[in-house]
Amino acid sequence: MSYKGIAYLRRKLSVKRVRVLTRYKYYEMKETKRDPGKVIPQQLKDDYYTTLGWCAKAVDSLADRLSFNGFENDNFDLTSIFNMNNPDVLIDSAILSALISSCCFIYISPDADGDTPHMQVIDGANATGISDPLTGMLTEGYAVLKRDSETDSPLLEAYFVPGRTDYINNENHSEYSIPNAAEYPLLVPIIYRPDAKRPFGHSRISRACMNLQDKAKTTLTRADITAEFYSFPQKYAVGLSDDIEVDSQKASISSFLQFSKDEDGDHPTLGQFTQQNMEPHISQFKMYAAEFGGETGLTLDDMGFATENPSSAEAIKACHENLRLTARKAQRTFGSGFLNAGFLASCVRDNYAYKRRQVYLTRATWAPIFEPDAAMLSGIGDGAIKINQAIPGYFGVNNMQKLTGIEGDSNGGTAQPNTI
Repeated sequence: MSYKGIAYLRRKLSVKRVRVLTRYKYYEMKETKRDPGKVIPQQLKDDYYTTLGWCAKAVDSLADRLSFNGFENDNFDLTSIFNMNNPDVLIDSAILSALISSCCFIYISPDADGDTPHMQVIDGANATGISDPLTGMLTEGYAVLKRDSETDSPLLEAYFVPGRTDYINNENHSEYSIPNAAEYPLLVPIIYRPDAKRPFGHSRISRACMNLQDKAKTTLTRADITAEFYSFPQKYAVGLSDDIEVDSQKASISSFLQFSKDEDGDHPTLGQFTQQNMEPHISQFKMYAAEFGGETGLTLDDMGFATENPSSAEAIKACHENLRLTARKAQRTFGSGFLNAGFLASCVRDNYAYKRRQVYLTRATWAPIFEPDAAMLSGIGDGAIKINQAIPGYFGVNNMQKLTGIEGDSNGGTAQPNTI
């Protein structure tokens, strides 16, 4: 097989890295884009700079609803490999990173003692590869395993091809290879919403999300500046003598101002400018919140605008129908990625080149996207009883766990699916 080579993958990563880091800045609320408007002086914009966490909310609201349980029909004992690699951190890190950067990677390396292989999550800004459209795995891959904290230059690189992993240590200018028995590179992509045009998926933080957050931040900055004039309306005095000095700070906060007549008996005319109105800024900010919610499947309640009394579990589920469909789609693609990672790790563990088709019966299992309340549990129980009366044994411990997310009692005599 002909490969693109490590030089090609380095160039590819350098192009994609900028976009990924931009989305991480929005997630971490460290973006520095300023308001391009010319009406408000730059000094005021800097003094009233605003930070918003809408992009982080869009990512976290989906990531927190994706709870990986393990594998069913786990013929190769893939669950034990994940259990030995701190799955609570590994899986959550992979899901979160994939939602931000559209794709992250699980790096698999053999254990020095020949035990369970190690798994490590690498974000999309430090790894890339060439995708195999049939399996969703890579034909070759490249990752930066260590970077210089000051210059950001790679210190340890890895080039992945089937059967071996080549390491380039730029600190001591050495290279070495570690062979393996897998028929694919030991770098597995975990992809969010892939398609034929973009096999490495789409980020949850879309261009529309970033644009709407920028506009909402600008609106809040203008509202903060306007609030100063709203709190202390501007006053004016016409006809003051040239030799009179007025303390502007005292005039801003005082409810009573005294101006004496001059030697000719004249006195100034006092007035006050129309008080600023905050309503246009609030309405505009709410408009951007509604647009952002429509883009990400969130509601105005999620965006901080209370619209009604607390709802039941069914009402919350109905309001988040778009989010539920998005989460269901993410479960399918993420489950395929975790299955690929477990398959390759089993090849390394057993030192045997299994075929990908041998794990076609294994499926990833997930906890319910919305946890049921007492009323919903009662409805599920009633429905299960009626269905089992019509079709005996149709509902059992396993599929009830998928519906409710509650693990059955192991003493009930029914085999439980492997869980993490």
